[in-house]
Amino acid sequence: MPENSIIRKTSLADKVAERLREEIRAGQFEVGEKLPAEPQLMKKYGVGRSTIREAIKALSNLGLLTVQQGLGTFVRALSPSAEPMEQRLKRADVYELDEVRKLLELKIAEKAALMRTAADIALMESFLRERKHAAWNDELEKCIEADVNFHTAIAKASHNEILSDLYKSVSVHLQKWFQQIFTDTSSFVSSQHLHEKLLKHIVAGEPRKAWNTAAKILDH
Repeated sequence: MPENSIIRKTSLADKVAERLREEIRAGQFEVGEKLPAEPQLMKKYGVGRSTIREAIKALSNLGLLTVQQGLGTFVRALSPSAEPMEQRLKRADVYELDEVRKLLELKIAEKAALMRTAADIALMESFLRERKHAAWNDELEKCIEADVNFHTAIAKASHNEILSDLYKSVSVHLQKWFQQIFTDTSSFVSSQHLHEKLLKHIVAGEPRKAWNTAAKILDH
C-alpha cells in the first residue's frame, strides 16, 4: 500500500511539474519572475502542498527554478539546457555515473601514461600506498577514499582539465555509493596488484598497456 501511494504521488507531482514547465516555456513567467505562493499553486492545480514542493524540486533540479529561502521560488531559465553539470550529476542514477566513470578511467589512464610528471607520479604512489594499507587493515572508509584519490590523481596526471574535472565531479557522487555497496575491503585487496600494475605502466609511459590494465580493473 505505501509503495502504491508513493507511485501515485510521484506521478501527480510529475504532471504538475510538466504543466508548470509548459507555462514557463510559453512565456507566462519570465526569467527572474517569482512564482505564486504555495497556497495559490495548490489551488490552481488542485493538489496538496507536498505535491507542489515535489514538482518545484523537480524543476529546480532541471535548472528551471531556484528556491530562495524566505523569499520564494523564482524562474531561473526557460530551458533545461541551462542546467549546470554539477546539478545534473546530483540527480543522475548511480549506475549511469558508474558507466561514465568507467569510460573516463580508460582515457585518463592512457593520457596519464603520456603526460605524467614526477610530481604526478609521487602523488599517485602516495595514494596507492594509502589504499594498500587501508585495504590490508580492513579500514573500508579510508580505503574507498584512497582508491578514489588514486584514480583522481591519474585524471590529474592526464593534464586534460576537462577530463580531470569530469572525473572528479563523478567520483564525488560515487564515493558515497561505494560506502553503501562494499561491506569490507576484500575487493580492494584482490585488485591491489592490478592498481600497482596500472601505475607501473603509467610511470613507464605505456599508454596502451595502461588502457588495458584499467579495463581489467573495471572488469574486476
